[in-house]
Amino acid sequence: MRALTFTELSRSDFEAFSERAAHGNFQQTVMAADLRKRNGAATRFVGVRDGAEIVAAALLETHGSGPATFCTVHDGPLCDYDDRELTTFFLDHLAAYAKRLHAVHLDITPEQPYRVLGADGEPIAGDPASNPDNAMIANITAAHMDHGGFTRGYTAVPRWRFVKDLTGIASAQQLLASFSKRTQWSVKRARSMGVRIRQIGMDELHIFSSIEQDTAERRHFAYRGEEYFREFAQAYGEHAHFLIAEIDTHAYASAMQQKADDLQRLVDDLDAKIAVHETTKLRRRHNEESSNLAAAHKRLDEARVLVERGERLPVAASLFVDMPQEVVYLFSGSLEEFKPFYASALIQYEAMLRLCVEQGITRYNFYGIDGVFDDPNSEGRGVLEFKQGFNGYVEELPGEFMRVLRPAIYRLEQFVHTVRSRR
Repeated sequence: MRALTFTELSRSDFEAFSERAAHGNFQQTVMAADLRKRNGAATRFVGVRDGAEIVAAALLETHGSGPATFCTVHDGPLCDYDDRELTTFFLDHLAAYAKRLHAVHLDITPEQPYRVLGADGEPIAGDPASNPDNAMIANITAAHMDHGGFTRGYTAVPRWRFVKDLTGIASAQQLLASFSKRTQWSVKRARSMGVRIRQIGMDELHIFSSIEQDTAERRHFAYRGEEYFREFAQAYGEHAHFLIAEIDTHAYASAMQQKADDLQRLVDDLDAKIAVHETTKLRRRHNEESSNLAAAHKRLDEARVLVERGERLPVAASLFVDMPQEVVYLFSGSLEEFKPFYASALIQYEAMLRLCVEQGITRYNFYGIDGVFDDPNSEGRGVLEFKQGFNGYVEELPGEFMRVLRPAIYRLEQFVHTVRSRR
C-alpha cells in the first residue's frame, strides 16, 4: 500500500532526483533555481515521497507580489502523469502549497510527451507513442488544472520539440551519415571554407552576445542581453556550453587558392587536348570547368578581403546545456553576411559529436519548433527545415495548465488587463 507524503526537499535531494528522472530537463535543476533567483524569483524544491523514496518533484517558482503573485513550474513537475493517484496527489498538494505562498494561480508545463510524431509532424506507423496520451490529460485536469489547449506557434516554454535519437551512433562518420544529404553537404562545405568551432568562456561572452543581438534585431525577437547570458553561465557552470563558429581566413584563402590552382591545371589540360583534337564533349567540359575556375577566382578574391579583416571572424554562435538525460540546444544566432559559409550546420554537428556521441548521451534536443508543418509560409518554416535536415522526430507536449487559487482576485486581474489592453 502506498504511503504518499508531500514535502519540501533539500537541494541535494532534488538534484539527485532531477538527474535520474525520466523527463529530467535543464529547467528542473538546481542550476535553474540559481538562475531564477538571480532574476528575482523565489524558488523552492518540493516533492512527493512514497515511504522514504522520492517519486515526484518540482522546482516551484514564485513571481510577483501582492495581488499579482503567482507560482509556476517550468517543464515540470517531474512526475509520472500516467499514474493518476500520484498525479492528483502531487498537484493538489502543490496547489495548496502555492496558495499558502499567496499565489493567485499555479501554472505548470509538464515535460512528459503527449505524443511522438515523425519529422513531418505525422504519426509514426506502428509506434504506440504516436497515440495521444489522453489519460495524462485526464489525470492532470482531475486535479482541477485547466488545460490551455493544444496550441501551435512559439510559446515561452515550447510545446513542440524536435529531437534526434543518437542511439547506435559511435563515431564522427556515423553521425554525419545520419543527416540528410543536404545537411551533410552543408557540414562539409563549412569545413572546406575554413569554418572552425570552439567553446568560449566568460571572458568572450561579448562575442556570443553580439551575434545574438544582431540576429534578434534582424528576426524581430526579444534579445535577452549580455548580462542574462553571463548569469546563465554562472548558474549552469560546466553544464553550459557557448560555442562559436569562426572563419579561419587564412585557411579559407589557402583552400580557395588550392581550388583555383587545381581548376587551372584542369583547364590547361583540356586546352591541350582540344588543340590536338577538339570534340563536342571536350568543348562542353572546357566551358564548364572554365566557369568553375572563374567562380573559384571570385571566391579567392573574397577570401583575400576577409584576410584583411582579421585572422578569425566570428560568424555564428549557439548555447547548449548538458543533462544526464540529454543535451539541449537553447539559443543561436548567425551573421547574415556569412550565410554561405553554413556555419550553423557545423555547430550542430560539432555539438552532437562532442557533447553527445563522445559523452555517451543519446538524446539531442533541438528544443522549440512552432508545430506548423503544412504551411510553407509559416513563421517557423526555416527553423523547422533546418532541424529536419538532421533527421529526427517531433515530440508534442501537453502544453500549459493553470489552477486558479484565488478566483476573485484572478477575475479582477483579468478585468484590469482587459481594460488596459483597450487603451
